[in-house]
Amino acid sequence: MCGIIAYKGPKDAIEIVLKGLQQLEYRGYDSWGIGVKTQAGLDVFKKTGQIGKVNRSDIHLPESTIAIGHTRWATHGGVTETNAHPHQSPNKDIVVVHNGIVENFEELALHLSTPRVSETDTEIIAHLISQNMQQGFAHAVRETAKKLQGKSGFVAINKDTDEIAAVRSGSPLIVGIGENEYFIASDVTAFLQHTKKVMYLDNNEMVVINDAPHFYDADGKEVQKRIVDIDWEAGTSEKGDHAHYLIKEIMDQKHTIMAATNQDEEKLKRVADEIRNAYGTFLVGCGTAGKVCQTSEYFFSSIAHKHINAVVGSEFSNYHHYLTDKTLMIPVSQSGETMDVLDAMEIAKKKGVKIISLINVVGSTMMRESDDYFNVNAGVEKAVVSTKATTAQLSVLYLLAHAVAGTLQEGKSQLMNTASAVTDMLNPRYDARIRDLAQLLKGREDVIIIGRGANYPIALEAAIKLMEASYVHAQGFAGGELKHGPIALIEPGTPVIVLVNNDENKEATISNAKEVQSRGGVIIGVAPENNPAFSHWIKVPDVGDAAPIVNIIPMQMLAYHLAVLRGIDPDKPRNLAKSVTVK
Repeated sequence: MCGIIAYKGPKDAIEIVLKGLQQLEYRGYDSWGIGVKTQAGLDVFKKTGQIGKVNRSDIHLPESTIAIGHTRWATHGGVTETNAHPHQSPNKDIVVVHNGIVENFEELALHLSTPRVSETDTEIIAHLISQNMQQGFAHAVRETAKKLQGKSGFVAINKDTDEIAAVRSGSPLIVGIGENEYFIASDVTAFLQHTKKVMYLDNNEMVVINDAPHFYDADGKEVQKRIVDIDWEAGTSEKGDHAHYLIKEIMDQKHTIMAATNQDEEKLKRVADEIRNAYGTFLVGCGTAGKVCQTSEYFFSSIAHKHINAVVGSEFSNYHHYLTDKTLMIPVSQSGETMDVLDAMEIAKKKGVKIISLINVVGSTMMRESDDYFNVNAGVEKAVVSTKATTAQLSVLYLLAHAVAGTLQEGKSQLMNTASAVTDMLNPRYDARIRDLAQLLKGREDVIIIGRGANYPIALEAAIKLMEASYVHAQGFAGGELKHGPIALIEPGTPVIVLVNNDENKEATISNAKEVQSRGGVIIGVAPENNPAFSHWIKVPDVGDAAPIVNIIPMQMLAYHLAVLRGIDPDKPRNLAKSVTVK
């Protein structure tokens, strides 16, 4: 969940690593640091806080052409300069940055010749490499990696050579190939402005960059890799005229829902056949992607009359008893690196399960570990709070449900109409309306959100958005569950957001709204039509069974404006990071 970048080449390495870390700040923003190799040896500069507004002149390091950098999301040890990365060995011959967790670090610490100075598990890596240097740097890095338990990835430099070495053991690392220059990063966005040519480290592999990148397996045997071209544009990851990435990415949905429809129809039909013939199909995701899976469970039920199982990634191990080689798994992740989903995939593969993933990052671990995949085409998403990837994932699964039903063209037409409706909806007047409602809710600390049918998981997702971005305590409930407990929370002035479609659940949902209204609750209706039960109305287009795709968008906007009004940085919520690559 931390950001890593390393550089070796003819340019100012500190400037390149600094800019790369600023691109990676969504991965961690508790603290940051940069380490360099010079003729005099190794040097490190690190600080607590965010790196976004740091300038090159603020970094007091000698010029160098080899540097590694890190932006941290704390796991072991508090947020201090001592705990910030990079970490050095006691004699300062090794500098390391690390993403992930060394699960056996306390045991390893017992065998160190010198005590640690930090509280981190990462410092262990620098100590161990330094203690194993008798047969050279690459050998020391490989032997150290063998001792580490848990999912992680680390990059190291040493004072005696001009090499950079990196090992991946579950946490992603990618090599970028430029003109006589090389990069290693946890995410391609760190070096996208310099090169689109990449080479991927697979699990338990090491790369050593000297005159060129050389890849090795866990036994030290050299592995050949091919260069892959990334089709993302660097500009798509910039804020442009928007104040924050979050609102920029919300507004991107004018285009990304349509882009999500750009799928190979033959592949959609082929996967639809796989779903029809499978003895059990599992949709698996975490957090927001998990809510996408739950919503899509309703899509498959109502559109295709097909039962699909939606399971949270971290809970999937409890379902292994049902898996066979006739089971199908559809994992969903924006980053393609979500650890709990990757662990679920590993469990599934041991049972011979076929895996067809939904990804937004080509070349991600999930993509490479799958039998096939769909790219949801949302483009770079940098705000921690997921928005455009969410509606893109919903769109692809909506298409897939129609493909299973044999109504793919109907589904595609409906989705294109939905994309057009979203384009019309996302205008300045609509944004101002949501901002006004956010002003009404600014002082509230508790919000309830209800929905029925496919709007139930959207209510859960809306609650996630409010909690993540604005730190408002929000809870989503099935409308019918109100009278089974949650209605006890209603008192005069309690805000309750009600998600309504023009479907068979409409009247029951309005009835729930009236139950709340009669107890003094303030009803905010999200619906195609106004209703006397609503105290306030957020209009959404009537798009039939694609309604969940449009209903979540005003909730994203509300979360954004509430965050801004409450003085919170909506791009960097506390305690959260974009890619959850640790357990």
